Amino acid sequence: MARFGRLLTEAQWEEIQPLLPRRPPRPRGGRPRADDRPVLEGILWILRSGARWQDLPEEFPSPSTCWRRLRDWEEQGVWLKIWRAFLAELNERQQLQWSEAFLDGSFAPAKKGARESAKPSGARGRSGWWWSTARVFLWETTFTLPPPSEVKLVEATLATIRVGRRHQAGRPRQKPLRLIGDRGYDSDPLRQQLAQRDIELIAPHRKKRRKPPTQDGRALRRYKRRWTVERTFAWLGNFRRLVVRYDRSLTIYQAFFHIACFMIVLRRVLK
Repeated sequence: MARFGRLLTEAQWEEIQPLLPRRPPRPRGGRPRADDRPVLEGILWILRSGARWQDLPEEFPSPSTCWRRLRDWEEQGVWLKIWRAFLAELNERQQLQWSEAFLDGSFAPAKKGARESAKPSGARGRSGWWWSTARVFLWETTFTLPPPSEVKLVEATLATIRVGRRHQAGRPRQKPLRLIGDRGYDSDPLRQQLAQRDIELIAPHRKKRRKPPTQDGRALRRYKRRWTVERTFAWLGNFRRLVVRYDRSLTIYQAFFHIACFMIVLRRVLK
């Protein structure tokens, strides 16, 4: 643990603890349930180090306890709820920039493949993808096996964006004004689909494009700030368990991803 410093500060835990489920009652007694904080710190140790579960230090609860809590809370939507709560906090402070968002995807090899139930028809499922739209803060993600073309994932990614208001009622915000991507997103049908939702797509044209250009050169000036999405991937790469997918269960990988995202966003919340 010394290698990574303190896994959770007091300020971070104060933000996370109210968003965790309450302990279920045990009227018949039984073995005491492990406290949430050391369990989460054990999960963070695996996520940060990229180590195997059996290598978890003894100062944390057992690997099976941490693994079950990770899986159960992912299935209950707890990790995603925490991520969205922190985004909502930044949204209330007007620290989310809705004028533009950057699109990109990143590939993570799955060394053990996927479970038979998780494999799509006609594919071996040898790879896992994490997908995000990013500006300065992460928004949402779409996972898919095997990876289709980037253009086909745009609508699926946009459909997951739901940034509400943490302390106020109201409909969650679901779309930026502009989406900026690389040449992989140069698609006239995609531009038309996004235009129907009042979203402007900014992407350089492919070199072998045959149709007349439709992209305004002035709008492409925004493309110069695309380094923000590359920086986001660098932040995610600091969580070594995301670089290579070792778990057969996609649920576990998604859980790790959601935790990494809300820990990144939490840094901004506490500033």
